[in-house]
Amino acid sequence: MKLLASNCVFPTRDIHKTDEHYVEKLGSRRVDYLGVKEQHICLYRDGGEFILTQAGCQRVFPNREIYGYGEDAYVITESQQELQNEFEKNRGKIIQRLHKTDYHNQEFTTKDIDGRWICFGIKQA
Repeated sequence: MKLLASNCVFPTRDIHKTDEHYVEKLGSRRVDYLGVKEQHICLYRDGGEFILTQAGCQRVFPNREIYGYGEDAYVITESQQELQNEFEKNRGKIIQRLHKTDYHNQEFTTKDIDGRWICFGIKQA
């Protein structure tokens, strides 16, 4: 048995505002599942997927607010510079510009409309 993929599930205060952010800023393709028992929206880009659910509370708390550090998602990707340039062109918020970390990853970090930090990177040899 092997793991094939992993998806992020993000509760959100306003599912439609959040999905607009991912479509406009991050270039995701949206598929609605709003007529089902557990309503959600899937956002696809290449092999990645984010799943949005409508939170039953007034506020969503990103990991940094709860724990003091850390991202809410880490996406393994190639061509980080091109991707960062695309996000900037689309006026996405870049929190940390492309850099090599002390754990040898090449990565940059964005912030979504709900305050979540999403890191795009890959391990460098």
